[in-house]
Amino acid sequence: MFDSTLFSVWKDIMGNEITWQETITTGRFAGKTVVVTGAASGIGQATALRIAKEGGKVIAADISKQRLDALVEENKNLDLVPVAGDISTEETIAAVVSAAGGRIDALANIAGIMDDFAPIHEVDDDLWDRVFRINVTALMRLTRAVVPLMLEAGAGSVVNVSSEAAIRGSAAGAAYTASKHAVVGLTKNSAVMYGPKGLRFNTVAPGPTLTGIEPNFGSQLAIERLLPLMQANIPTPANAAQLAASITFLLSEDGTNINGAVLASDAGWSAI
Repeated sequence: MFDSTLFSVWKDIMGNEITWQETITTGRFAGKTVVVTGAASGIGQATALRIAKEGGKVIAADISKQRLDALVEENKNLDLVPVAGDISTEETIAAVVSAAGGRIDALANIAGIMDDFAPIHEVDDDLWDRVFRINVTALMRLTRAVVPLMLEAGAGSVVNVSSEAAIRGSAAGAAYTASKHAVVGLTKNSAVMYGPKGLRFNTVAPGPTLTGIEPNFGSQLAIERLLPLMQANIPTPANAAQLAASITFLLSEDGTNINGAVLASDAGWSAI
């Protein structure tokens, strides 16, 4: 089910865009190998391109081989190494680590999926399991595989993309909200555990972002409760490159001394 009134409101919100020009910092990732998941579209693609333009080697992971191949073809001058597959599987994770060639300086866990805004009494097991498999379990498994390389090097930066739903209860359904709260918990625990070893773990919590994904409001209760809140509070959306700017800041050495932070890249939504 998709409420036509809510759809109209959402289109009005997402029809606006902040005018902003990306500025490349030449050499910021020179000599660095960075893994980016969800790299074939949206925020993941913008992040992969930003890192590569700034001199980094990007292991670009995504479930879509077709989109990854197109990304590499369109950017032959950049160091993009595609790895296609389901990042929640050990097979794809092993392929990512292998493609890095024994060195991973940074990891951006960006791949994720949305829910249908269902409150807890309407959540079915398949939806819950799928959202947690992609948003939490896949992130944990890839990070688990990467951390030993960072520990061996004595340095590393991990940025997990959470969501506005990680810091409030009115941005999504129960499954997505719980999964993104879990991402924040994993980030903070890892920051505590590995900070003394030279590793940094932070999370970026995006607000509304222009990625081409339209929400599926499958719950009448969600429509009744969230529609007024969206009308009143959601700010002008960012574009994917703006989120990439926040993510690459924390991934890079510019993020020095920042560990365990939740950076709300949301045009002030979380301050309301």
